Amino acid sequence: QVQLVESGGGLVQAGGSLRLSCVASGRTFSNYVMGWFRQAPGKDREFVAGISWRAIDKSYADSVKGRFTISRDNSKNTVSLQMNSLKPEDTAVYYCACSMYSGVRTASAAYDYWGQGTQVTVSS
Repeated sequence: QVQLVESGGGLVQAGGSLRLSCVASGRTFSNYVMGWFRQAPGKDREFVAGISWRAIDKSYADSVKGRFTISRDNSKNTVSLQMNSLKPEDTAVYYCACSMYSGVRTASAAYDYWGQGTQVTVSS
């Protein structure tokens, strides 16, 4: 079992920044691919960013490329998502997830464990 706890969400004006963090406990964190997903009201959960266990491979949704940066610190069992130039359409609940697949996957079905989510609201 892996437990994931997100933090860092909040209310920010358009153009602002937030940094989300996710702390993992349980099994060896460094063995997992980590990902961030988000779900806006009335919409399906969507992939935002993912990072391989050595942080060599990173993947981003087209909608966040150039604005969001994913990183991880295996010594602290933490994965982070730096979000800059936020837009109202980034408003959603953001979820941290981990996957035992060897590569970064964008499908939510590829992820085995999920956090409880943290709300991000961007005002216009």
